Amino acid sequence: MSTETTPLTTDDVPDEIVRSIHVHASAETVFEVISEPGWFINDGEYRAHEIRRDGATATVIDPVLGEFQVGVVELDPRRRAVFRWLAGASGSLEEHPATTVEFGIEPDDDGVRLTVRETGFAGISADAAERRARFESNDSGWLEELGVAKTQAERQ
Repeated sequence: MSTETTPLTTDDVPDEIVRSIHVHASAETVFEVISEPGWFINDGEYRAHEIRRDGATATVIDPVLGEFQVGVVELDPRRRAVFRWLAGASGSLEEHPATTVEFGIEPDDDGVRLTVRETGFAGISADAAERRARFESNDSGWLEELGVAKTQAERQ
């Protein structure tokens, strides 16, 4: 798993998080896990969500964390899934700036390399402290969520 950290200052919050992990599973199986809108909304353990769809927007209801909107941008079976979300905040995608989360799947030895790239932190708030807090939360969160995807895919 990639564990590089991006140095931060108060005023300069990076716009992008990139993390990856090797998964001992087929691209089809990994895609099945990561193509579900909001699968990454949890507290380190995969659990089923209620998902309501309205066109390209899914409302994901997590039994512990609450309700989140996730925009489905692109689903390219066995290769990538792209979503928009409010970087961990709740609310409407139409009313707040969102980040883009792209999951890429590439062949890697006896499995695949799953990479997450979240971009758009520069535009989510005029308040540098809020941008920084959401960036830091997601920076550590993606390490955990890639582990969740790995466990879920390798169980299947």
